[in-house]
This record gives sequence, structure tokens and C-alpha cells, in this order.
Amino acid sequence: MSFAHPYQADSRNLSKFLLQASVVGLGFGMNLHEVLRAGRSGFFYTAASISFALIFGLLAGGLLRVNKTASILISTGTAICGGSAIAAVAPIIGANDEEIAVSLGTVFILNSIALLIFPPLGWALHLTQQQFGLWAALAIHDTSSVVGATARYGPVALVVGTTVKLTRALWIVPVAIGAAVLKRSKTRIQWPWFILFFCLAAVANTYLPALTNLWHVLSNLGKLGLTATLYLIGTGISRATLREVGWPPLLQGIILWILVGVTSLWLIFAGWIAL
Repeated sequence: MSFAHPYQADSRNLSKFLLQASVVGLGFGMNLHEVLRAGRSGFFYTAASISFALIFGLLAGGLLRVNKTASILISTGTAICGGSAIAAVAPIIGANDEEIAVSLGTVFILNSIALLIFPPLGWALHLTQQQFGLWAALAIHDTSSVVGATARYGPVALVVGTTVKLTRALWIVPVAIGAAVLKRSKTRIQWPWFILFFCLAAVANTYLPALTNLWHVLSNLGKLGLTATLYLIGTGISRATLREVGWPPLLQGIILWILVGVTSLWLIFAGWIAL
């Protein structure tokens, strides 16, 4: 916040690669059976959460008179997985640099706040690790902050949060295809291949116990990589970012984020959402 970032573009590119590599590394510390169980249960919840966020996000953007393209990107980023979803959908709907910057700035600001406030909120509300992992996966934008918050909360929260979040991230593909059909765009869709490698890492950890020491090292490298990723994301937040975003898009993002977070938390407490 105090100094200009001299390598802003390099930092963003590196953080994207580090995030994907770190998620794969974390897969080496997870059991495939737990991953599949959380993934199956999380599929319905993520579908409902994404539909809810997209509908109310576009309504909020319309009421606040946010630029339509930026509103779509903010809604998509909140609904699916933050910057990755924005990057996938932006070229399909013909977003310009300013619209992309505004939507990314909004999501990154809220993402950074979530990383700091979610674990204390979970402890204050006495959420179990499973409940917190599910809540974080449904209510936090980017995979990096979901993994960071759940890792701080506990190992069970990390498994649940990461798996459900990656299930949510898979919706990039159908949403991007839907946007391409509506816009009649021929832009190539970016497939989240790192999710496949995460599952393969979990397979290796589950069925090749002779290499447990190697999987442990790779899992620890994933955690270290995640720490570096979160640092790089933090360096991307500046006063210039806040000025670029402006109040209407940020307000849209905040309203939508609170709505998704409070609703999902209420459903978890009510027992409607559980693993």
C-alpha cells in the first residue's frame, strides 16, 4: 500500500503459476477417498451457490449501474473462483483492459480480506473443521485464499475446503461455454488442467504408500509455494488498485460476497449443507 510494485505484471504471472503448482503439491498430502467424498457432496452445493451468485450479482450490478461487462465479470469471479474465472470469461465476452482491471481489483481486495477474517470468524462461531472448510469453499473467491484460510483452521478443513473449491472451479468450463454460445464467440476456453493433476497427486498418495516420504516432501513444498503465492497476491493490492476499482463495482462485490457468505453459513448451521 505504501510503495509502487516494480514488477506488477511478473508478480501476477508468477502467482498464477505458483498457485496451480502449489495446489498440485497439496494433493500429495490428501487421501483420494476423502477427496472423492467431498467432491461428490460439494457438486450440488457449488452448482446451487454459483447459480445464486450469478443471478443476484447481475441484479446488484444493474441496481448500482455498474458497467455491464464489469458486472458480469465480478459476478462470475464471485460465483466460481475469482481471478481464474474472470481470466477465462473476459475474452469471451469482449471485456477491455479497464473492465478486467476493475473486476480483478474488486475480487482481489475482497479475497485478501477474506483470508484474514474467515478463520477468526470460524473460531468465534465454533464451526467444526468440516463446516469451516465447506463455508470457506463456498464463500471465498480465489482458490489461494480458500487453501490459506482452511490450512490455518486445521487439516480436515484444508481437505474439505480445497476439494470443494476445486469442484467449484470446474464450473469455469460450462459457464465459459455458455458465455461463448450466448456471445457466439470463438475464443478458446481455458481448461483448468491443474485440477486433474491435483487428483492424480491424491491417487499417488493413496495407492503408492512406499513413496510416502516423497509425497510428504512434495506436500510441504506445496504449502511453501502457497505462502509465496499469498504474499505475491498481497503485493498486488495498492492505493492505485482501490482508485481504479471505484465505489459502485466494489459495493457490488461486497454486497454479493456478504449475501453468499451469510446465506451459505446459515444453510450450514441449519443442516441443509453438510458433508
